[in-house]
Amino acid sequence: MVLAVVVLRRVAVSAAVKGMFYATGTVTGITAYAMSAYAVGGWVERSAVFVFDTWILISLAVAYRWAVRGEIARERVWSIRAVGVLLGIATTRPVMGVFFATMSRTHLVPQQFFGMAFWVGFLANVLVVEGWLLGAL
Repeated sequence: MVLAVVVLRRVAVSAAVKGMFYATGTVTGITAYAMSAYAVGGWVERSAVFVFDTWILISLAVAYRWAVRGEIARERVWSIRAVGVLLGIATTRPVMGVFFATMSRTHLVPQQFFGMAFWVGFLANVLVVEGWLLGAL
């Protein structure tokens, strides 16, 4: 999380910190594919992981490409996209909490709402980040 804040700020960042940002983001992306082998929410959860995990890895790759070319502003935009999706991992937790809290009323079991929670959490972050980027450009 600290790496994300450092990378997103408009300050000079050392190559080592940027390298750690790209490395940890890539490891997170790759391990998410492996962890989705057993998805509690079934194919709905797995589809959310595949869509947004691919989005993270593509965003990191594009950001890295711009960094290599020295296009810092474009690198920052794509890094923000990657971090926004990565933060979607955290956003799914309170969404799941709402589903768990309302289980007695909705009669949904975790296998039914985990996938929905993943889609809501990731999509909410993507929409907020993309909206912010459009307003900031």
